[in-house]
Amino acid sequence: MADRNSNRRAPAAALEIKDLHVYYGQSHALQGVNLSLDHGVHSVVGRNGMGKTTLCNSIMGLLPARRGSIKYHGEEISGMPPYKIANKGIGYTPQGRRLWPSLSVDEHMQLSDKGGSWNIERIYETFPRLYERRRNGAGQLSGGEQQMLAISRALLQDPQLLILDEPTEGLAPVIVSQLERLLADLASDSDVAILLIEQNIAVATAISENVAIMVNGRISRVIPSQQLASDRPLQERLLGVGRHSHEDVELPEPVSQEVSVPAEVEAPAQDEETSDTVEKIRVYQPPTRWSKDGWKETTVTEKNEEKPPLPFDAIPTPMFREPRISRDTSSSNEVYVVGTFDTKRLELGFIRDEIARHDITVKTIDVSTSQKPSSADVPPHLIAAFHPGGTNAVFLDDRGKAVEAMALAFENWIVRQGGVGGIISAGGSGGTSLATPAMRQLPIGVPKVMISTVASGEVGHYVGPTDIMMMYSVTDVQGLNKISRQVLANGANAMVGMFQDRQKSPRYAEELDDKPGLGLTMFGVTTQAVQQLTAALDPIYECLVFHATGTGGRSMEKLADSGLIEAAIDLTTTEVCDMMMGGVFPSNEDRFGAFIRTSIPWVGSVGALDMVNFGARNTVPEKYSSRLFVEHNPSVTLMRTTAEENTRMGEWIADRINQMNGPVRFVIPEGGVSALDAPGQPFHDPAADKALFDALRSRIQETSNRRVIVSPHNINDPAFTEVVEIALEEISTTTRSKRHVAY
Repeated sequence: MADRNSNRRAPAAALEIKDLHVYYGQSHALQGVNLSLDHGVHSVVGRNGMGKTTLCNSIMGLLPARRGSIKYHGEEISGMPPYKIANKGIGYTPQGRRLWPSLSVDEHMQLSDKGGSWNIERIYETFPRLYERRRNGAGQLSGGEQQMLAISRALLQDPQLLILDEPTEGLAPVIVSQLERLLADLASDSDVAILLIEQNIAVATAISENVAIMVNGRISRVIPSQQLASDRPLQERLLGVGRHSHEDVELPEPVSQEVSVPAEVEAPAQDEETSDTVEKIRVYQPPTRWSKDGWKETTVTEKNEEKPPLPFDAIPTPMFREPRISRDTSSSNEVYVVGTFDTKRLELGFIRDEIARHDITVKTIDVSTSQKPSSADVPPHLIAAFHPGGTNAVFLDDRGKAVEAMALAFENWIVRQGGVGGIISAGGSGGTSLATPAMRQLPIGVPKVMISTVASGEVGHYVGPTDIMMMYSVTDVQGLNKISRQVLANGANAMVGMFQDRQKSPRYAEELDDKPGLGLTMFGVTTQAVQQLTAALDPIYECLVFHATGTGGRSMEKLADSGLIEAAIDLTTTEVCDMMMGGVFPSNEDRFGAFIRTSIPWVGSVGALDMVNFGARNTVPEKYSSRLFVEHNPSVTLMRTTAEENTRMGEWIADRINQMNGPVRFVIPEGGVSALDAPGQPFHDPAADKALFDALRSRIQETSNRRVIVSPHNINDPAFTEVVEIALEEISTTTRSKRHVAY
């Protein structure tokens, strides 16, 4: 602490690097780096492999310098061990975060707290989300939460200099914006100087006055952020579009010299009439290494033609959209290998070869956003063209937004393909975010494998309501070694087994076709009702029961969108409670959307709308402390809903029902909505139930096709389930036509 206190009064620059040279063996990684940081934020940008992470590790003493000087507030720190450098007051957030997965957020804080101006209380005030997740392990956090924790760990060292290596890598755009604001606040509201290593030029230029450009181990130049942010050609040259990674990028050169043209192809002459065209070809439709014909096919004349965009307005907008792909994929003989071939070419190529050796046709799909030349069968610009805004909306300077846009384009592309025999991908959080949205658009039963670095954590937002097989990569998906080869091979061979079995014997789909599918929703407190219904309807339907835990409702609706169920008894709609009151099993705003879209026969009810689900008792939000609770078990706490909450839920559900144009019956159990809402049970509250029922009856617009039915019984009473059976028979021709055969 004495060192740090004296440093705070030191007039020298926070960081001054002169003629720094660092080697990996005989490889000259840093070649005379010069850099000075007095205060505020100083950004360093450049492509992968330019030496940015090496620079960070050298400052922290993790890599020895061959020669040169690194001074911190005027004191030479080059050659010091890392722990002494950290104790001087330098905080470091490495690329990849390097958290301890088994330690909780709070345990990370306790280990890092040095009792300075940044303490645990201040961290939780700055990052309220970390306070909410303080008892969760680091491995259970999202990418954005992990980055918050990594920065917090560094701030608790009470640093005067904070070094951040790629802090926005793989994060969603909304999280990137929050992180950008945090760094700007840190720089303006405290005496912490920040060295920001970034590939996201939008972030780098937004929060720093100047940006240093690193090229091949050297700081090529320092440029005002405003100038770099407004100079798109300079950004393109900085990223090395159309060049190999080992080639030097001389920034003063004109744009036209940045194009790397295969020797056998002559680039078109650049004159006043064609210069704009050449620029468009270079940026958005680069040549590929795998086909020299790519240049011949994309001529100047063709590029000047403005082709009308495809009609994307027909694609609905909910989080999990219904597929536009035929369920009959047994005739497809192709497996798609998808990923970012600019960074994962070796790994994806290994998967492709493993599958191809089984005489299976493989198609490679490149969804990278770097605009580098692609060796894939389907290059990125062809995928990007399926974005509603065209390729210009995908290839952006903002990396997070580019990934988000490419994911949407890939969704739109895949739903327009013929039968897909299977799809497999491998990557980190960014690659997983690119591939899984499109996987979710494929019908249930099509093999889907995602080998991912995040597969050992919470993967619900990647898998959604589908049958994606998530496989943990163990090591990072970065290079081939004895571990990654085995894991990637296992994933590839899992795909081979699923694909071949589906091609030879699509027996499961045939069995489902023997009896139409009926979706039913159930919770523990409505189990008796659903058991009675399935026993009665099993001779007629393939009864598919879904546990109403948020994902369960979406899974049933996914099957409805996919055409795999013919009708639904949506008995347990408790997920709406958690959505509106902040419980742990929430639906999303698209609940009931599949039945609005498909118009299949739907019988609904109010099962378990008397309760909101939380975790252990101490996780219940403070605002609910005075409410009525039942501790279902040590990990599940149930909270009784009030009359006011029931009115709001009833109105919301009624508004959704009014949008359904198919045959609808909504059955109200006046005797109680769950096993806990029966007379003598802890949640029995006739006044709260009446508020729910009144809201539904007054707001649902009844028609000849849409009716409300009232039963005096509890939802689990056999007399109530009989009313539900009769309601289904009224609206389902299958039930009417098959009931006499079954009995």
